[in-house]
Amino acid sequence: MNRNKRPLSCAFIAALVLAQATGQGQEVAPSNKPVAPAVLPGRGLSQHDFFYAGEAKTRDMYIVRAGRIAWSYHDSGGKGEISDAVLLANGNVLFAHQFGVTLITPEKKTLWNYDAPPHCETHTAQPIGTNHVIFIQNGPEPRILVANLATGKMERDLPLPVGNAKSTHGQFRHARLTDAGTYLVAHMDLRKVAEYDETGQQVWSADAPGGAWSAVRLPNGHTLVCGKVVREIDVKGETVWEFTAADVPDYKFDSMQIATRLPNGDTLINNWVNQWSGKIDPATAPVQALEVTPGKKVVWALRSWNDPDLGPSTTIQLLDEPGAPGKAHFGNIW
Repeated sequence: MNRNKRPLSCAFIAALVLAQATGQGQEVAPSNKPVAPAVLPGRGLSQHDFFYAGEAKTRDMYIVRAGRIAWSYHDSGGKGEISDAVLLANGNVLFAHQFGVTLITPEKKTLWNYDAPPHCETHTAQPIGTNHVIFIQNGPEPRILVANLATGKMERDLPLPVGNAKSTHGQFRHARLTDAGTYLVAHMDLRKVAEYDETGQQVWSADAPGGAWSAVRLPNGHTLVCGKVVREIDVKGETVWEFTAADVPDYKFDSMQIATRLPNGDTLINNWVNQWSGKIDPATAPVQALEVTPGKKVVWALRSWNDPDLGPSTTIQLLDEPGAPGKAHFGNIW
């Protein structure tokens, strides 16, 4: 089978597996049902400068500055879907696209590429400085891998536990390094988050009854987990803050994937739409992201399906907030 031309039926089945694993809804909003207030809070595309990508039938990424698209990447002839993407300080972009991980320049020249072996998938990747990339390989034998970009060799190859070794697509999506140099992994099929050291030993874990699509360690030591709900949990795994679709009844907002805690205390949450369950109608498509305060007041709603059409939303990296995506380490790898 030519994986470069993946049949629609396979993509549709993959989307169903993901939806079942995360407990997410699978239907596109009906056209006769309001999906958002007529007037949205915030300043639309001008609210923030941001880097944007999402799981869709084509691999698309955008940089929006001052309310306009300043850079875009479109690959209609490729394979896979973008589940994770990071804009580096030097302008390069690292992204995981289901069947591989790729690093490109702003001019879209490929600097490094990793192709997943048969029956394996890659849905998350993070830079370590400018010379290493850490990522997870889903498959019959899931792994944490750390690639040295200069040598092309794997400096770490660590096995990961999994709920179902035969369900490659439903195993893992998002993982992020912590300030302590450990790796925080969202176990989608086990409905938990777990933290691993550089030897692959689990050093902490917590159940995620609402599903675990993504997880990130916060500066206060808590962990922000996103699945069917967004939960901030403490070291004991107890919920200290929670956001659900019921908190925003005026919005259709029930397919959350990644949540980000902003320096001002707000939480930015994306709202993915399943392109494989039916054609997206721009007139009735829901908002792609919400920024909510700790009190769950919506201060920004992003909805851009026309002029420009940003497509489904998975990851949004704000560029007007402080941050250094490559400033991370995994044990003694910097």
